[in-house]
Amino acid sequence: MAHLQFKHPRMVTLAVASLAVLTVGLAGCSSSESASTSSAASYKIKTNKSVLTDTQIKKNLDTKLITTRQDSQKSLTATYKAAAQNSKYTLDSPYVKVNPYKTSPLSALVTFKTKDAEKVSYTVVGKSDKTSITNTVKGGYTTTHQVPVVGLYAATNNTVKITATNKDGKTQTKTLKMQTGKLPTYVANATITTKNVDKSKMEIGKNKLTIMNRTTKQPFAIDADGAVRWYSTDYSQHTIEQWTGGHIMMLSKKDVNSDVYNDLLETDYLGRVYKEYSFAANTSSSDAASISKAAAKANSETTVIHHDLVELPNHNFLATVSDGSKYKEDTMVEVSHKTGKIVKVIDMKKLLPKSMWTKYAKGADGKIDWLHQNAVDYDKNDKSIVISSRNQDMIMKLDYKTDHIKWIYSGKKKSTWPKAYRPYLLKPEKGTVITGGQHGIYLLNNGGKNSANSEDFLLYDNNIAVTNGNKQTSGKYSQAVQYHVDAKKMTIKTTWSYGKSLGKDNFTYVIGYAERQPNGNTLIDFGYKHNGAQSNVIEVTKSGKQVFNATMKSAADKAYAYRAYRVPFYSADYQFDATK
Repeated sequence: MAHLQFKHPRMVTLAVASLAVLTVGLAGCSSSESASTSSAASYKIKTNKSVLTDTQIKKNLDTKLITTRQDSQKSLTATYKAAAQNSKYTLDSPYVKVNPYKTSPLSALVTFKTKDAEKVSYTVVGKSDKTSITNTVKGGYTTTHQVPVVGLYAATNNTVKITATNKDGKTQTKTLKMQTGKLPTYVANATITTKNVDKSKMEIGKNKLTIMNRTTKQPFAIDADGAVRWYSTDYSQHTIEQWTGGHIMMLSKKDVNSDVYNDLLETDYLGRVYKEYSFAANTSSSDAASISKAAAKANSETTVIHHDLVELPNHNFLATVSDGSKYKEDTMVEVSHKTGKIVKVIDMKKLLPKSMWTKYAKGADGKIDWLHQNAVDYDKNDKSIVISSRNQDMIMKLDYKTDHIKWIYSGKKKSTWPKAYRPYLLKPEKGTVITGGQHGIYLLNNGGKNSANSEDFLLYDNNIAVTNGNKQTSGKYSQAVQYHVDAKKMTIKTTWSYGKSLGKDNFTYVIGYAERQPNGNTLIDFGYKHNGAQSNVIEVTKSGKQVFNATMKSAADKAYAYRAYRVPFYSADYQFDATK
């Protein structure tokens, strides 16, 4: 995700002559042939009916901005706007609304006016040490106050302290009580137990919670005690990312009984929706007949955005998608935040050897999941992207403007790659981990002091040899791994890892995530522990000492923790304003 850290957070300038070989798309090469000329490669792509044109992909996905949820919330926002403008609401007698947008039951909106200009902060009083949530409301000194409260406990008459401070430093505090209802079934049944908790060493600050970004059902967030302090009644799938202005981007659906998650919401922790993108799961006519019967038989969930998305510097988003052909999860699209339309398509079939995707077996849904891209991150250092391919046991980097390959790392032997690709293969230094079925690659210190020629990455190595992983260690453990890439020398080196000592008990052959914290700790989600019976989230120090260990059980079908994020509730950039 690039990634606040929520995701997140790239490498060498290649010679023009070398890039020319890869310009058109190396899909024209098979594993037994070297690159043909640009025109020949282009011809093969255009005449291969399995590879769709950008126009066909845009038609299949049919992206658009809609206002369904915003329209349904207009009356609520109007009510909160009126409250903000009403002088009868004071600090002593404020307007209070728990669950203001009916989708975030552990949040509230408090509105009042003060005679003098004051800045406001609040604290949701925790039930134990270091579990209180404290935020300062953005906006500085003002006389009108709209306070977005997050971090309430469920089924509790919560204590919330509102503090107003004037420019002379004089403060006044109002203590409010806020009653909440019980947790819904799919959250309540996902029982959380904790151990090895050292709050003094955890990265929790004054307002951080751990989001359990679930594969399906309602997402929720827990504190250091494992208590649920936020959840959304909107079902989500895979995708919850921090966004500009302290918003979040969440993949959801209108009907909880539907199998399709194709509504991407720009929302906040109060549940207010700011933008809504709609996607259609259309299938190209040439593939429809062969896919539809198998898909119906498999009864699998169908969605366009399947694993990841990242906000680009221009505020558009880049998402991993299925393109509507018989091949799935091997395409990315950039979508305009202004129009909701696709402005760029990256089809990995046009960039990787043809043998990778034409010889891969069909799945139960009748589609070919040869790549299974499960992560993308944007590199601010050189305007490129890094991706993770589970089913090729491969990570790679692409120039975002040209789609040129910058480097590739996998266990696939160099001799089996077409000659045109070999200059871009990273050479592992001694002791470097060969990933297997890995997830969640992202760049550390993105846009910081490091250069694009010398960078560090973190990912979750499932350690399952799908096609090119390490067969000797496959299935014995899973781990978080940090790599250093030297793009001048074209080398890669493992510099840190954690998980091997946990052994097979924490092995997960699918899903998982690793996230570096500002204090140097690493939060690791062993999301599919014991074949999905558990999701185990562990925070460790640099030396490998556990300071937080939370296990989620009985999470319901497909509702395990796809990723776990430690994030502020909410960020300093966030401001709620019903008058806008």
